[in-house]
Amino acid sequence: MPPRKPKSPPKSPPKSPPKSPARSPARSPARNKPERAAAASPAASRPRRVAGRNTPFRAPLDKRRPAPEPVAAGDLAQEQDGVDNLENAGSVGNTTPPRRARPASGRGAAVEMPSVKLQKALADAGLGSRRELEEWIAGGRVSVNGEAAHVGQRISPADKVRVNGRLVHLRLADERRLRVLLYHKPEGEIVSRQDPQGRPSVFDKLPRMRGGRWIAVGRLDFNSCGLLLFTNDGAFADRLMHPRSGIDREYAVRIIGELGLEARQRLLEGVELEDGIARFGRLAEGGGEGTNRWYRVTLNEGRNREVRRMFEAVGLTVSRLMRVRYGPVQMPPRLKRGMALELSPDDLKALMRALPPPPLSSPAPSAARGVRQEDAFEFDEDD
Repeated sequence: MPPRKPKSPPKSPPKSPPKSPARSPARSPARNKPERAAAASPAASRPRRVAGRNTPFRAPLDKRRPAPEPVAAGDLAQEQDGVDNLENAGSVGNTTPPRRARPASGRGAAVEMPSVKLQKALADAGLGSRRELEEWIAGGRVSVNGEAAHVGQRISPADKVRVNGRLVHLRLADERRLRVLLYHKPEGEIVSRQDPQGRPSVFDKLPRMRGGRWIAVGRLDFNSCGLLLFTNDGAFADRLMHPRSGIDREYAVRIIGELGLEARQRLLEGVELEDGIARFGRLAEGGGEGTNRWYRVTLNEGRNREVRRMFEAVGLTVSRLMRVRYGPVQMPPRLKRGMALELSPDDLKALMRALPPPPLSSPAPSAARGVRQEDAFEFDEDD
């Protein structure tokens, strides 16, 4: 056999020369279209940013804004302080013509901080009556910004007020939203935060308030029940309680005995009490039989135990008393005893419409008692 020829190694394909980096073909101008003008738009004249560089774009030298001239420190202070001061703007030595001051507006407008009397702000916070707080201020128990306060001093939200050395966080009336709370008071609760006998208080049942305290609009007796109003604004509470407001209160009264025609006439025309004449605005039967009859009565003022004393003046005894209405605010049927409900915005507007506008000045002192009229009725509400 003839010898086999050795196999030749496989031929490797010829190496191709290295390819040059691909270049994007230049776009040929569109056919039958006129060439665009070189300066068609300002953007076309701007130098393009070179690819691969992080150098930001800079305008040509001939189009850059000139650098501002340096201002001396004295001129800068004069511009800041002297321009707004009309007296110094035309003073000798000020060679720079003053600029005309523009009225402040927008975000930079100067806002006048609200200010109220110190005793009013403390009373609105529920720390006590104004007369009591005035005694605290006069006794040196209140300080403002580290200095002893005086009666009638006005404060703003930026002031720091301390009572007996303890910081008090006050929110002025302009910063707060007016709130009114309805409470169904049962018998056996007192409308006071402090009671020497330790009886239950209505304030223990109210929801807590941040930055303030609930202020009672009048009172109800320990043995009375019904509708009680609370608010976070002391001035608004004063307006609701003041006789000048004309807000009537309606009560459901159960009496022991029979109310005759003569006694009814006396209660409507007025009976003599130790603190003056008192009369009902309306007196109507409310049902019942025998000696336990219910009546509906209205009063346009509030004095201590006034309803009970009026019936006692005609020889009758009140066995049960319930307030069912305060002005336009009725006792909600769903409001159970010992429960609270905040007044809705619509009902709050209706209550405010029922009030006369607040007086422009503070009421004159009462000549009979020698105290301010607002202090004469301040927690003197009847049941």
